[in-house]
Amino acid sequence: MKSRVLIADDEERIIQNVELIFEEIEEVELVKAHDISSIVDYIDCERVHLIITDLRVPKMGRLEFLKYIKSKDSELPIIVITGDGSVETAVEAMKGGAFDYIAKPFEGDALALAVKKAIKMRSLTIENRYLRNELESHYNFGSIISNSPKMLEVLLLAGDVSRTDCTVSIFGESGTGKELVARAIHFNSLRKSGPLITINCAALPENLLESELFGYEKGAFTGAERSKKGRFELANGGTLFLDEISEMNPVIQAKVLRVVEERELERLGGSDTVKVDVRIICASNKDLSELVKKGEFREDLFYRINVFPIQIPPLRERPEDILPLVYSFVERYSVKMGKVPMKISKNVERLFLSNFWGGNIRELKNCIERAVILCKGDMISEEHLPLNLVKSISGNGKVGGKEKKGRMLDIEIPPEGICLEEVEKQIVLQALKKSNNNKTKAAKLLGLTRGTLRYRLEKYSSN
Repeated sequence: MKSRVLIADDEERIIQNVELIFEEIEEVELVKAHDISSIVDYIDCERVHLIITDLRVPKMGRLEFLKYIKSKDSELPIIVITGDGSVETAVEAMKGGAFDYIAKPFEGDALALAVKKAIKMRSLTIENRYLRNELESHYNFGSIISNSPKMLEVLLLAGDVSRTDCTVSIFGESGTGKELVARAIHFNSLRKSGPLITINCAALPENLLESELFGYEKGAFTGAERSKKGRFELANGGTLFLDEISEMNPVIQAKVLRVVEERELERLGGSDTVKVDVRIICASNKDLSELVKKGEFREDLFYRINVFPIQIPPLRERPEDILPLVYSFVERYSVKMGKVPMKISKNVERLFLSNFWGGNIRELKNCIERAVILCKGDMISEEHLPLNLVKSISGNGKVGGKEKKGRMLDIEIPPEGICLEEVEKQIVLQALKKSNNNKTKAAKLLGLTRGTLRYRLEKYSSN
């Protein structure tokens, strides 16, 4: 796509000179305008990368003109060219928000260099804006798929705390979406224009984790050939996400405590105090309060980071979320791999609903990605699923990795066939009757979680 440059000058000779310069700059479309209304009309309708103007605007001062254009698009670069080469005019133009100021006649490659620089900056600005919009739309709370009351409660809590600078701790099993919630909190906070820096404390050796968090000075250790900022400094003005914080050793915990309390740190090998303005979000798949009791996690740090705890339920307690997540992942991977839109067979849906999902959403997503890769048509069936998933449910007397209790039912299929969903419904109703309508006991009789049973009952009532 060509970069569009708008030139506004009442001297045809100047426009011709500029056109000669643009012959040497590829991928540029030059558009001419002769008055302020033409300029405004054009930037209202089209994306412009740069304006080149002489600022001689009737009934409007130079500064007013610049401010007016900037009010339309504050990031649009403007190069001012004028026959008035005074310092005062240059200062006035730059104060008004001009990207550069060049006096006539143009000397050497001054204008060409300024144009290339301005277009590059504008392109980066547009790209960054697009990427940020993509990030914000991907990590907003509305993009987190859930019909579960438990998960909706989590999202309400996360939405409330996102509008504050409060330290947040997110707990949940691996694969439940802790980082996704942390990102949504950041991108819905007042710090969303600042950086979001993440670090997995379990993925780095102790000595490397310390230098990554706090940075180091040149010569701090063998191989430290230059100074380096740590993640706390890189996150200044934004958010630092400390994933699996439970894996920090006590020495690093003490240093993190200081940053949390004082908002300052010292780099490894340094003595200067570095101030940081960082919001901290932590995550752990372990119960930190239990680690505190065992002496494996500092009590003072625990209470400093546990200001606003959020507990994400595992997928097995959110059965109503399984199929919506499945459909979403199928659509995502179908598009990503350039395949036709795919469907899920009813039997596969039942398998997904019956699985224990020990790896939670991450396991489900991996399973769908594999199925989309293997599926050559438009219908995902059992043959596209991992063998252990199918066996764990239907082939070895287990549901979700747990042994079924009771004998196998001897059901004879009549010649005209049978409705599997109706049989399933009758068995569920029998379990409820046998347990005197106690859903917990009924779920246990069927080898299901209470949440899965509740989901099935809601499905029957809606049919």
